[in-house]
Amino acid sequence: MKFGLFVPQGWRLDLVDIDTKQHWETMLRIAQHADAGPWESIWVYDHFHTTPVPTEEATHEAWSLMAAFAAATRRVRLGQMCTCMAYRNPSYLAKVAATTDVISGGRVEMGIGAGWYEHEWRAYGFGFPRAGIRLAMLDEGVDIMRQAWTNGTATLAGEHYQVDGAICRPLPLQEDGIPLWIAGGGEKVTLRIAAKHARGAEYTGSRSYTTHTNFSGTPEVFAHKSQVLAQHCLDLGTDYDSITRSMNFNVVIGANQAEVEAKLARIEEILGRFMTPDVVAEKMRPYRDDNPTAGTPEQVAEAIGKFKAQGMSYAIGYFPEAAYDLSGVELFEKEVIPALS
Repeated sequence: MKFGLFVPQGWRLDLVDIDTKQHWETMLRIAQHADAGPWESIWVYDHFHTTPVPTEEATHEAWSLMAAFAAATRRVRLGQMCTCMAYRNPSYLAKVAATTDVISGGRVEMGIGAGWYEHEWRAYGFGFPRAGIRLAMLDEGVDIMRQAWTNGTATLAGEHYQVDGAICRPLPLQEDGIPLWIAGGGEKVTLRIAAKHARGAEYTGSRSYTTHTNFSGTPEVFAHKSQVLAQHCLDLGTDYDSITRSMNFNVVIGANQAEVEAKLARIEEILGRFMTPDVVAEKMRPYRDDNPTAGTPEQVAEAIGKFKAQGMSYAIGYFPEAAYDLSGVELFEKEVIPALS
């Protein structure tokens, strides 16, 4: 099993109380900690406004951070969970990702999705088309990016995107191209897009692409989504076994329950500055009631292990307090990663 670590960038109100002048130093410290440890990758979110409510707190831009981390780390892979297709023209995005891949020495992952955060879509002037249109834009955009990374040029007369000989040089350094992470669990469209862009059954290794899917939900939901994905692969003639299935986990870990409760109380206090008590209670429910990865190392390892048993092989952890306190990250490194590896 592989493990990824989210670097706090402000989107989830995880840089509150840190002076803006110290934000980059804080993010860099965590990225370099991961680079020196057992983590396979580091991740950021692609959003412009904070969640669960828009605030004036900072949210640092994902691909600026990708380029900065590419230059400042040496080993860990670099991902976004996930880039919103509509926020950047796909031929431009392909160029940005290829350049960042060169800077990093071939360590970029392309997390990509249709987007959902309506408030920031409208605030930035992107409108907010219905889900079917956003998913169609995702499909066309991935096609453009794969052409660009394979051939060095892309041409598509699509319904949503039109490019004509868009040049993407340099190509990514990675021999099999930049791995694609198709985010979302929509059974009829999103998972079919993931299956469509997986390796063909006749894969020979010449600039074909590794594809990942990123799910959410219970182990039972994970198993069901996996079955749907497998059927799409069968229908499209692509290789289900070439698709890595991953999960994101909100991790609140402590040596004992008292430590866990103290960390949860800190999250609750920060949220309470920006929203009403009833909204805070709603937003804390995933941590206090629905989150299988809030607990001691044994409890967290057991919870993640249930997904591993269903075929999940890549766990990406978000630690809400990481900008202020790395003890949870270190405890996870010491006890949970070895237990699952």
